[in-house]
Amino acid sequence: MDNENKFNDNKFDRRDFLKKGAAMGMGAALGGMAVSGCGGISKRPIASGVFMSAPIDRVRIGFVGVGGQGSGHVSNFLKIKGVEVKAVCDIVAEKVDRIQQWTEKTGQPKPTGYTRGDYDFIRMCEQEDLDLVFNATPWRWHVPVCLAAMKNAKHAATEVPAAVTMDECWQLVEMSEKTGLHCVMMENCCYDRIEMMILNMVRKGLLGQLLHGECGYLHDLRELKFSGQGEGLWRTAHSIKRNGDLYPTHGLGPVAQCMNINRGNQFDYLVSMSCNSKGLNLLAAKKFGPDSPQAKQKYALGDVVSTLIRTKGGQTIVLQHDCSTPRPYSRNILIQGTEGIVHKYPEPKIYIEGTSPSDQWESLEADSANDYYKKYEHPLWSAKAREASDAGHGGMDYLEDWRLIECLRKGQPLDMDVYDAAAWSVVSELTERSIAGKSKPMDFPDFTGGKWKTREPLGIVGA
Repeated sequence: MDNENKFNDNKFDRRDFLKKGAAMGMGAALGGMAVSGCGGISKRPIASGVFMSAPIDRVRIGFVGVGGQGSGHVSNFLKIKGVEVKAVCDIVAEKVDRIQQWTEKTGQPKPTGYTRGDYDFIRMCEQEDLDLVFNATPWRWHVPVCLAAMKNAKHAATEVPAAVTMDECWQLVEMSEKTGLHCVMMENCCYDRIEMMILNMVRKGLLGQLLHGECGYLHDLRELKFSGQGEGLWRTAHSIKRNGDLYPTHGLGPVAQCMNINRGNQFDYLVSMSCNSKGLNLLAAKKFGPDSPQAKQKYALGDVVSTLIRTKGGQTIVLQHDCSTPRPYSRNILIQGTEGIVHKYPEPKIYIEGTSPSDQWESLEADSANDYYKKYEHPLWSAKAREASDAGHGGMDYLEDWRLIECLRKGQPLDMDVYDAAAWSVVSELTERSIAGKSKPMDFPDFTGGKWKTREPLGIVGA
């Protein structure tokens, strides 16, 4: 199937996609499963678009996928009050054994292990008395694991992206709405210190009315893709087959929260284009030789994918994906308003009209002249910085995990929900469609069914 015939329409009807999602599902693996009784989870109506459940005093978790990132989450949860690790599933038995040992060392009972192959997570979801299934598997398993969890009356949490295709996004939305259960994408970058401080600045009006944002995922992953281990076992296949923004949520999530996406505002449409694919072939030629299969492989993914998004509120967002060129890491976070602008990479800096020196950036570091940290540090970081200091990715992993448990234990809405997971993840297929259609504009689906117009913006929460 050529690209131009593969993606031939930029309009998406919600009902059509729900019908397709229901028909496709997970095939034989999940097709026969009925939604189980809700057990100890008490659901509340979601007519307003707010997903809530009754407070859970002790959150019983089953983990699916405990490689590098999954193990990091387990380590965090074992330190958080009110968590019980009840089950762990992975196709590698040694990884399950390790998590079982970690759990027992904290004084908890040994969690049940599930290691009978790719679909053993279904057995875990069916047999275990859990409140939450946490998923840190390769991308292709994110939706199947979440669906299995919700079909068996468990809340679902997944690593990023929540879904690879638009149809998968609709499946998650439909199942979460049908069951009333949480389905959250664990976007850790929404909990990074600078991003949370920027959100606090926006909420307090420091930047005025928002006009524009920039963001992306700019990370040299060439060596990883040829490593033959970890993510290198599966991530390279996406570069071979797909040309679009394959990993949009790290940069886009924090910008979307600042712009109240799904909460008074919405992504409207996007256009996308990509440059040539050169980086992986060039590195492979150096690493394995110019005649190696890796060097001769054709990679669909352009080295730099650039996307322009417009929101219903009239803001614009520039989003970039670059994982195949030599460069320092960046998420290129920038938020611009009518009264100022803030930029995170390569170093945090800010300009506020009437406060900053004329036509000059100010440092956003804690010892800067205007001490923006003192005025705008997010309350979660003020309260939890010490606890988070030794956790993954500078502490943001711990904060996202702590916040998830805090909301579940108090019966509060989560900071992110299935509508966010879908809206941020669907960018991947929309960019693929746009690029295949010579930068054709692509409309975003309304996963909320119009509820975005009345949902409240994400507030500034404390600890």
